[in-house]
Amino acid sequence: MTAVKTEAEIAVPDDARAPSTRASARFGRGALALLVLLCGLTLLIGFANKDRCTGPQFDQWGRSQPDYEQRNKQEVCYSDIQHLWIGRDVDRHVFPYVHGGIDDNGVLVGGTVEYPVLTGVMIWAGAIFASDDAAFLLFSSLIMTPFGLATAWLLGTLSRWRALLWAIGPPLVLYAFHNWDLPVVLCAVAAVYVLHRGWGRRGADRPLIDRAVVSSVLLGLGFAFKLYPAIFVLPLMLYVLTGGPGGRHLPEGKRFDVAGAVRVAVVSMLTVVVVNLPFAVLGYDGWRASFTFQQLRRVDITTNSVWYWGLRPAMTEDAMQSFAGVLSPVLVVASFVLAAWLGWRRYQREGTYPWVAVSAAMLCGFMLLHKVHSPQYTLWLVPMFVLLRIPLTWAFVYFLADLAMGIGIFRWYYAIEFGEKASIYDSFSAQAVMIGVWGRAALLVALFFVFLKARSTADDAVEPGAPPRRRPAAVAGTS
Repeated sequence: MTAVKTEAEIAVPDDARAPSTRASARFGRGALALLVLLCGLTLLIGFANKDRCTGPQFDQWGRSQPDYEQRNKQEVCYSDIQHLWIGRDVDRHVFPYVHGGIDDNGVLVGGTVEYPVLTGVMIWAGAIFASDDAAFLLFSSLIMTPFGLATAWLLGTLSRWRALLWAIGPPLVLYAFHNWDLPVVLCAVAAVYVLHRGWGRRGADRPLIDRAVVSSVLLGLGFAFKLYPAIFVLPLMLYVLTGGPGGRHLPEGKRFDVAGAVRVAVVSMLTVVVVNLPFAVLGYDGWRASFTFQQLRRVDITTNSVWYWGLRPAMTEDAMQSFAGVLSPVLVVASFVLAAWLGWRRYQREGTYPWVAVSAAMLCGFMLLHKVHSPQYTLWLVPMFVLLRIPLTWAFVYFLADLAMGIGIFRWYYAIEFGEKASIYDSFSAQAVMIGVWGRAALLVALFFVFLKARSTADDAVEPGAPPRRRPAAVAGTS
């Protein structure tokens, strides 16, 4: 006689009960080591690309000579790291924020930089032993390299060979050392890893709320590097609120875990406060100035956003600034609400809130609608291509649009500043910029919805000792 399977057993096919075990067999330590090695080689190429702009001579301020401003655009080797050696008291080794501020012209002074506090400390640390912009680039790159390698390891563990999109992708060459973004990317990826795989010997056998709290701490630390991981706290809260996979982590007799969701939010906010409080106490004006600088930043040719290219032909400068200043944050928040709501609709159909997919969609909304779309933001998006099971064609096409932007923008700046043809009708660099701006914009709109339908590779992990996943109530009675 054939045994009759229970409903729970029907909900989880036999061949899907331990994918994490099978995945480990296919992707062991050797494969992870190879992935990290490839990532290291890519980072080395990325450093060499930026290092082309340094030296061979230096002026009295440690600025590379000759013709630094011309070379960094003509040869497409510009980096914010090298550039900000001058102008933020980095070259004077001033500890950030404590004695700083912002003057009436919107210029940061006294060691304040336009980034959150942990990035400011990293900038200061990279400059400690430097006496010129080349050394500053080198030491900053050495500090950030472990973050890039650790990200490759975590993505490899979660997604196996999809992690090659990070480890050997063009964005890592272009932007790994363009700005200080590798630490914040690690925080975001580590938050996903900890929530789904746990840590230590117990791993994913730890209670969901414990894993979610540590994940929220990592997102709070990410905010203290570059802000954007904070937007992932909302979908994480909704994931905990609904009891995680299949709702099986809900408290006994509860439909929602309200206390757990609130705890996630409070812990993340406390992390942000604890990290920022010393700077706010020791130098409030300098600490506040970094936020004021971003609030005052205008939509212009350097922001690369759709606001500049979309509004500039249609209205005056002042009208454009006012319109974008109001509409941009409103639409960013609206995109977050839409992503969270569509994620909730999916939860009602499937029984699990897709927090990684919603986070990816929210990131698309932010990148598309924020006043600033710096080139290195692509590094924020690459892990989402890895963590979500979408056709790789999406990543490849986005990389092409990003290459057009990442290379074209500096060649276009060079054409403008040094008297070459720079109009859209007779300049390939200007045309490349248009392809990059509007190509990325169209792709971000599409990816917003593509991500929301995707399954996360992090869901492959089966929590040891956990009961089988429950079928969603909406389909439990179907045959």
